[in-house]
Amino acid sequence: MNKTEFVAWMAQRMETTKSEASRWVDGWWEGVSEALSNGGRLDFIGHGSFKVTSRQARTGRNPQTGEVIQIAASKSPTFKAGKRLKDSVQ
Repeated sequence: MNKTEFVAWMAQRMETTKSEASRWVDGWWEGVSEALSNGGRLDFIGHGSFKVTSRQARTGRNPQTGEVIQIAASKSPTFKAGKRLKDSVQ
């Protein structure tokens, strides 16, 4: 399912327009982004949690040339599924 299909599903489920459902979906993602950009985490008990993980700088290799390169430190958002979500897909 892509975003367009999800918005259509949400609109039908919430008995509203697609534009209103799209605003809700976009607003939800903005909330997730804002919570994580401040270094925090976002927990939905039973469903899962979002948090930011840090990767240290490391040495890597260019697969085309074999040249050794330095990979900078970075931060990445992660999601860990909760029990209710895991149980729903089994």
